[in-house]
Amino acid sequence: MIDALRTPEGERALATAAELAGGDPLAAAATLRTRGVPADLASAALTQAELRHRATGKFGADAARMFFTRAGLEQATRAIVSGRRAARLRAAGVRTLADLGCGIGADAIAAARAGIKVYAVEADPGTAGVAAANAAALELADLTVTCADATSVDLTGFDAVFCDPARRKGGRRVFDPAAYSPPWDFVAALPGRVPHVVLKLAPGIDHSLVPPGAEAEWVSVAGEVVEAAFWCGPLAEVPRRATLLPSGAVLTGTGDERAPVGPVRRYLYDPDGAVVRSHLVAEFASTVDGTLADPDIAYVYTDTAIDTPYARRLAVQDEVPFSLKRLRALLRDRGVGRLEILKRGSALDPEQLRRDLRLTGPNSATVVLTRVAGRPTSLVCTPD
Repeated sequence: MIDALRTPEGERALATAAELAGGDPLAAAATLRTRGVPADLASAALTQAELRHRATGKFGADAARMFFTRAGLEQATRAIVSGRRAARLRAAGVRTLADLGCGIGADAIAAARAGIKVYAVEADPGTAGVAAANAAALELADLTVTCADATSVDLTGFDAVFCDPARRKGGRRVFDPAAYSPPWDFVAALPGRVPHVVLKLAPGIDHSLVPPGAEAEWVSVAGEVVEAAFWCGPLAEVPRRATLLPSGAVLTGTGDERAPVGPVRRYLYDPDGAVVRSHLVAEFASTVDGTLADPDIAYVYTDTAIDTPYARRLAVQDEVPFSLKRLRALLRDRGVGRLEILKRGSALDPEQLRRDLRLTGPNSATVVLTRVAGRPTSLVCTPD
């Protein structure tokens, strides 16, 4: 149906669907039918209008010209992430790139725009068709899309390979790398075949799977960790990297350091998820002269307020051993009715705790459920 949407009739249907987007879907479908649009084409146009609206957060103005599937949009790399990756590849001297498992083409598009000639392959025919349509819609002559099995591609002559293995089957997430498509044994062998390799993986990927000598990077966007990327061969610059977008803040290190441990102090820092996932909490703590209150909990404490792009800062008002009764009394004394609950190292369910506290009052606070020297502890905090 993507091909039908690219015809003059399909483009008119898309334009009408875009005008009707956000309204009653049944009324929109009826309007398209009264304008002579066949039912199947009307349905496809309305679906694309909806997906394009949702895609704006990932692709900006380009979304209005692109084509999507629901699964493809959900799994596509955000433009801010793919653009940064493409710029880094280009700066490393990459001129030709094989994109193995390109999905709807997000990373291939960014690389082509960076001046890299891209040969993209996608095993699913429908998804490959969407990627090809996007290359055409965005007028990217240096992007070629082919429907093929990634494992069958001849990599001879390419400067670099980018691989984003599919991590879903039947609509469900796949957590076992051996069940990726292409499978992990193929993916892990790529650094031995091509000089420059980048692997895009789920944020929860095990550190033990980082290829020898590779750089493992975790990327967050507006505080949400969106991916891990392994940079292999000459692309590796540091052992571990946390990249925070859109600020562009970068923290690097070995991932093996241990932060000093001490008591809870005046300020608590909740590090960005990319810092935590990349095992760079100790490196972050050193930037604020901070300590941990428990060696295995990624909250950092200081006596002075230090501005940092790597963490959110809270002011600690009270520290009490966890007790539902005691916490309820403390919050009621403070007139707290609006409560944010953070936790690390606690098995408590925040929403159940919220119900059990039964709070009313005009004030707000943040409760941090954590451990201090191994003991369950509640910290009552306020924004700083």
